[in-house]
Amino acid sequence: MSSPPLALSLDVSAVPARPAGAGYYIMELARGLCLRADVGLTMVSRRGDEERWEGLAAGAARVVGAVPGSRPRRLLFEQTGFPRLLGSIGVRVHHAPHYTMPERSPVPCVVTIHDCTFFDHPEWHERSKALLFRRAIRRASLRAGALVCVSEVTAARLRACCEVRVPIVVAPHGVDHARFLPVEPAVGADAAILAASGVPHDRPLVAFVGTLEPRKGVASLVAAFDRVAQTQRDAVLVLGGQVGWGLTGIERALAAARHGDRIIRTGYLPDAAVPALLRQSAVVAYPAVEEGFGLPALEALACGAPLITTEGTAMAEMAQGAACLVRPRDDGALAEALEAALEGGREASEVVRRRGLGLSLAARYTWAASVAKHVEAYEVALRAPQ
Repeated sequence: MSSPPLALSLDVSAVPARPAGAGYYIMELARGLCLRADVGLTMVSRRGDEERWEGLAAGAARVVGAVPGSRPRRLLFEQTGFPRLLGSIGVRVHHAPHYTMPERSPVPCVVTIHDCTFFDHPEWHERSKALLFRRAIRRASLRAGALVCVSEVTAARLRACCEVRVPIVVAPHGVDHARFLPVEPAVGADAAILAASGVPHDRPLVAFVGTLEPRKGVASLVAAFDRVAQTQRDAVLVLGGQVGWGLTGIERALAAARHGDRIIRTGYLPDAAVPALLRQSAVVAYPAVEEGFGLPALEALACGAPLITTEGTAMAEMAQGAACLVRPRDDGALAEALEAALEGGREASEVVRRRGLGLSLAARYTWAASVAKHVEAYEVALRAPQ
């Protein structure tokens, strides 16, 4: 006789209308959990946001709209309203996918730790947010049923930053292989999609995809590109992503760039535009100083794009030799790598070797595999002493 599905709740209340990073992860996790027969999923959303999640679930999960809209009220509700809610909706495990958890939960909690930048680089965050999340991560490390870390690098940093008394399950992100492919869906489709976002398709493109914020290394990329632009006179830098916070350094670098007229800021890119940009770029640069995983780097490899990223990071762990690595914040080394990529082109033997390795490696990263590791974490939490 088969076991009944695991009654699981997933907090989706922090996912914005335009998800990126952790929000995108939560959406893919929810979508994957809906496909599993061994999980009975309840998604707990913000009040008024139920329709979005009901559309994602397509009848395969229950949606409970209970959480207030603003971040302060959401965090307060997590500690006051969530324990009562979890006791009333009949779940056995609760997944808090963004660092914090209801500390008086009546059921075991699994907490996702995306990175440890609140400890390593508090200057990258609002002071109040850094204080709150450092405390939350320390509490989860002592009291959760299990923790999910998105990379071995993050798990190692967590153990170094906190006393960890609960099991850690490493569950790397996946990539949507239906979207992120090395070939465009139809001849000319990418050019049309990019044109709609203001990106030329007939110029050598240096692409960055991600939220514009201090830890992404965007200021270094702008400075490095400005050096390269002197000799690579047709090249264009495309910064694809929504504005985050702490833009002073990026704005300063943009203002100082002598070739700023060849730097395009697209803002938030539609879903179809991201793989189109990655596919059509001469090189993708993701020079983040620190990341929990660095999903845009994996998506670039899945599209067959030459990738430059930073050594000693989760991206280097993931890429396993399929990317050119440079030191974080080293504008000169990044400029040299960009120059080499633009000079050599996609036909260069090393680029071809890395491309084949990257495609093979990216094929192993699926959201189904990531979801399976999360289910493992839920089972670990169920077995944990309460």
